[in-house]
Amino acid sequence: MALRLLQLTLHDGQRAVAAVQDDGSATLVSGFTTIYALAAEAIASGRGLANTVAALAIGPVTDVKLALSQGRVLSPIDHVDPAHMWMTGTGLSHLGSAEGRDKMHKDLNDPAKDTDSMKMFKLGLERGKPQVGDRGAQPEWFYKGSGATVVAPEGVLGAPDFALDGSEEPEIVGVYLIGPDGQPWRIGFALSNEFSDHVLERQNYLYLAHSKLRPSSFGPEILIDELPSDIRGASRIRRGGEIIWE
Repeated sequence: MALRLLQLTLHDGQRAVAAVQDDGSATLVSGFTTIYALAAEAIASGRGLANTVAALAIGPVTDVKLALSQGRVLSPIDHVDPAHMWMTGTGLSHLGSAEGRDKMHKDLNDPAKDTDSMKMFKLGLERGKPQVGDRGAQPEWFYKGSGATVVAPEGVLGAPDFALDGSEEPEIVGVYLIGPDGQPWRIGFALSNEFSDHVLERQNYLYLAHSKLRPSSFGPEILIDELPSDIRGASRIRRGGEIIWE
């Protein structure tokens, strides 16, 4: 069974870390109030996060669904100083994104010619998952903001007054902690609503970076394991109380 962790506040206002079971139940992890501190301990001890949690006492069962409905579930990773937490992204990592961007940038004089967007996507298909010891293709990269822009699960994703659009984007998040040795250590993976301004982006592909500077949310759980080799899903949009699937 893969380990999944989340952060929440208890009824008394104290923070806690919970381990989620496959049946949806969750138990509190004793001795730690943040996943950041738990991951730092795992790095320092060299035992790995799953083994570190397994060695700790497990506290009482907590109701995650109730905590979500009461707004007590937090983002699964945060920092005491939000400026030390970076939200970034790699674009063109799935087919829908690549096809949409390719149409946007298509050379009308030569429609058979690959755009720079499609060239980068194909590089990712060919060399995006390198073998151990090899270097893969560099992905498109963008900056979304500091930890101050992160909204807790089930929270409200706002947009600035000058925004032209607010578009949800389901993504997979890789959560990393920079260790004392300066090396990035992957904690795990989470689901995300990347949220961006597609209308602004469509005006000019150079506005991609601008369109990403919006709030976002991820979680509520971190999967402490490898991702499945094939991930498929759908976007769910709520408008005026009506749920629309795309």
